[in-house]
Amino acid sequence: MPKKAESGESTADLLAYLFGPGNHEEHTDPHLVAAWTPGLPCPARTPDCMTLSDLALLLDAPVEALRGPKPAEHVWHVSVRNEPDDRTLTDAEWATVAAEMVAAAGIAPHGDAQACRWVAVRHADDHIHIVATLARQDGRHPPIRGDIPRMHTAARAFETAWGLTPMSLLDQTARRAPVTGEREKAARRGLPEAARESLQRTVREAAARAINDADFLTRLRDAGLRVREHHDENGALDGYAVALPGDRADHGSRPVWFSGRTLAYDLSLPRIRERFHPAIAPADLALAHTRIREAAHLLARAGRAEGAGDVAALGDLLVVAAATSPTAVRDQIRAAAAAFEQASRTPGTRTLHGAARAHFKASARALEHAPRAARGGGAPAVLALLIALIEAVEAATAWHRAQHHHAQTRAAAQAAALLREAATLTSTPPPTRNSRTVPRTARVTPAAGRGPVAAPPVTAVPPRPPTGTHPGPGLGPARSR
Repeated sequence: MPKKAESGESTADLLAYLFGPGNHEEHTDPHLVAAWTPGLPCPARTPDCMTLSDLALLLDAPVEALRGPKPAEHVWHVSVRNEPDDRTLTDAEWATVAAEMVAAAGIAPHGDAQACRWVAVRHADDHIHIVATLARQDGRHPPIRGDIPRMHTAARAFETAWGLTPMSLLDQTARRAPVTGEREKAARRGLPEAARESLQRTVREAAARAINDADFLTRLRDAGLRVREHHDENGALDGYAVALPGDRADHGSRPVWFSGRTLAYDLSLPRIRERFHPAIAPADLALAHTRIREAAHLLARAGRAEGAGDVAALGDLLVVAAATSPTAVRDQIRAAAAAFEQASRTPGTRTLHGAARAHFKASARALEHAPRAARGGGAPAVLALLIALIEAVEAATAWHRAQHHHAQTRAAAQAAALLREAATLTSTPPPTRNSRTVPRTARVTPAAGRGPVAAPPVTAVPPRPPTGTHPGPGLGPARSR
């Protein structure tokens, strides 16, 4: 699949990176495979005919010739990658891909002599970078709105014609990853992750626990976030934005705000409101385990529209389970919740009123309000919870598979594998001081009398990959730069 990288204002700087060695010497044999005009000399292979500066000037010429205002960021940059297990495409094949992608995007329609100028650079076997400048040679601006969905459609044809690994349809449910600038900013500040990632996790946890607008906003502020509310002309709340304390832009003059919609597709205020559920009296953990199992059975029988609400509520339950789990398995459950995130978002038309939803919501509330001693009350209690969650996530995997949601099926199956790993850790006796440490992934049979009776058959099951799904993307997204 194609992936749009950050827009930019320096064609020369981007070309210097693409034709250079890369940040970690990962670029090999950088060269042109296609361009807006046939036979354009390659700066890497024929530097006596074309330099990088010459190429940048040629690409920028239509922008410099504009009589009206110039685009603030005139550099259009897209990377296109295929699946590692696919065969290596030739330069000629990548040239065909590049020409089709710029045509689909509206950058350079086929047969349009006045289109934007563009080049395709290859510096690895499995992907290319396409660089264009956003000014047509007749002085007009290119119609690129909706470029990525059209490019995804074009990629379908190559997957079919060339026998490449097909990717699931573009359904706008994937996680919004931080862009290159956000990652670099976090690295400069010595932070383990970008602000977007920290905010996504905190907002998602608040949304999973909240029962109304006021509760949601209070939880955000209690978590230490800066919160900005947006009200309509009648004073009703119709949106929000959040910022991390200390995360500032414009030389420290203003906070960096993220609206819910820009954090994730399901973190806008309307989408969060869909998941609110009336407060349910806290139940003990034993009843929560029973409710989760009952919900799993209901989800297994859910129809296409009804199951969407169930998997959304299950995603919220996993978020709460990760936040309240004991330290020994918190990393695995948190990773499972993150993996299941896409599986909690169903593409297309859906309703969030499912039969299993109330059970998942009640269980989440039970976990949140249970005494800390009960939440971490030994391996049997934690293992019972994990077994119930595994059943629910496996039901979600089967439901997505039945609806042909390939990306969601893979996400749910990955979450189930991580929960099984957590269950294995829970059923592993702690090593004695003089014993060798048991590897995290080792399967250890519980000692007699330890853990609930149902534990051995579940924890003995190795992680299963999803069946009936594709192993990965075909023409897949490359890194931003």
